[in-house]
Amino acid sequence: MPVINFNLEDLRSLIGTRLEDREVLGRIPMIGADFHDFDPVTKEASIEFFPNRPDLYSVEGIARALRAFFDIELGLRTYDMASSDIVLKVEPSVKKVRPFVVGAIIRDVTLDDKIIRSLMELQEKLHLTVGRKRAKVAIGVHDLDKVTPPFVYRAVAPDSISFVPLAKEEPMTLAEILEKHEKGRDYKHLLEGKELYPVILDKDNKVLSFPPIINGRLTTVTTETKNLFIDVTGTDQNTISGVLNIVCTSIAERNGVIQTINLRGEEKGITPNLRPKQWLVDVDRTNALLGLDLEPLSMCQCLTRMGYSAEPKGRKVKVSSSPVRMDLIHVADVIEDVAIGYGYENFGNSKPVFSTIGGERKIERVADLVRQMMVGFGYWEVTTLTLSSIGEQFAKTRFPEVEVVEVLNPVSEDHNCLRVQLIPSLLTVLRRSKHRDLPQRIFEVGDVVISTKRRKHLAIMAIHSKAGFTEMKSLAEGVLKELGVQCSFHPGDIGTFIPGRCAVVMVNGRNVGHFGELHPQVIVDYEMGYPIIAFELDLQDLMSGRGEKII
Repeated sequence: MPVINFNLEDLRSLIGTRLEDREVLGRIPMIGADFHDFDPVTKEASIEFFPNRPDLYSVEGIARALRAFFDIELGLRTYDMASSDIVLKVEPSVKKVRPFVVGAIIRDVTLDDKIIRSLMELQEKLHLTVGRKRAKVAIGVHDLDKVTPPFVYRAVAPDSISFVPLAKEEPMTLAEILEKHEKGRDYKHLLEGKELYPVILDKDNKVLSFPPIINGRLTTVTTETKNLFIDVTGTDQNTISGVLNIVCTSIAERNGVIQTINLRGEEKGITPNLRPKQWLVDVDRTNALLGLDLEPLSMCQCLTRMGYSAEPKGRKVKVSSSPVRMDLIHVADVIEDVAIGYGYENFGNSKPVFSTIGGERKIERVADLVRQMMVGFGYWEVTTLTLSSIGEQFAKTRFPEVEVVEVLNPVSEDHNCLRVQLIPSLLTVLRRSKHRDLPQRIFEVGDVVISTKRRKHLAIMAIHSKAGFTEMKSLAEGVLKELGVQCSFHPGDIGTFIPGRCAVVMVNGRNVGHFGELHPQVIVDYEMGYPIIAFELDLQDLMSGRGEKII
């Protein structure tokens, strides 16, 4: 979780209160944080905030939340915005590189070293968390007076443009930055495989930013800066808009004036968008979920303490939430804030009416038994991610395609779905350890997700020069015998295996697994050169058929 560093005196001045140190620091964790460190001499504090609240990643954001929570400034914090005639043109060339961009102007700012440090820390915390280390979001903060609008966001050839990047004295091309600059080497992988690189230029073709790598030295923000231009680029429109709102409003907490800019191109619009989001909260359902008995007006008071505007509408509450609250996805998130605004300390500490005894689930007992058994057979256990890719699950293993649970915004194409089989995961392990001596024999007892239901599978794999069908058949018989399961083997026709060297395992007329010699094409696709045998068993199906024999 991100740790936010700030000076307590600065926080108090932003809140507008003279509360004691202990009271301020003692109540901050109640909004979703963990106390980290405090120096009573320097008044420097560190608070670890939960990752669902990126709006609290700066002292300005913390102050905004605490003014409402401390009943100093209840309700929704709004910000005055003015229009500007500044244009940011988005060219089609960026679509295949880094497709989305938003921006804003902040005028009449007063900056000192402390405020600049806070702004840079907010920028880096957002890069690491919401921005997925800049892969999803990258933020640029520029001295507006050093450049001339209109601005343009385009993709260019790596050697076609040069500029002086931050922390350097001499101009460098985009390609040189990726090879020689510290930040270029750190984030080079984000542009791997791209023929063109994104840049933001001004009217005179001066480079403001090379996202997501580095800004230009020309627009460095200093204590002399009076007007700012903020750009946020990324791969998801909603996320970059939310991040822009957080950065702009944090600066506005220091009395900066927010101005909009005009986007021109295929996607036209005006940014930032600081309109509140609307919710309708059912009072009776909220009370039932929280175990409370609040009237609509009392529920409104709880929500205004969390920075919402709220008004009763019969047995419902009409709610407006701040545009910086990126964590609000469902009305359940608003209900959670009702609980926080009510105060967890006010829920009481009554003991549960019913006593219960925790115990290990039956499938987990079976899984532990299978692990011990496989170690006894001389196999090494591995543990891999439940996340996989559609290509690994089907095309690369020649496995028949079935419906999978896909990840909406995957970090990479290697993790775009939940796996339906374990064999690809074990093949990846063998590929990465192919420099080790043979034979290699591994197994995994892990989760797969089939038809949106989580199931426990066992997969076994061996690679060596004499690996064959007979060896895996003997092992499969041994495993099932140890589990006390009566089964039969039938010829199988699964593309993962060599035709004629594949079998399916039937228990009570149900197909619970398969084994055999892997097809040569699968072995080649995984860059290996020796025969491989594999066995995969659905432990869940096995239990439902003969579970009483297993335990």
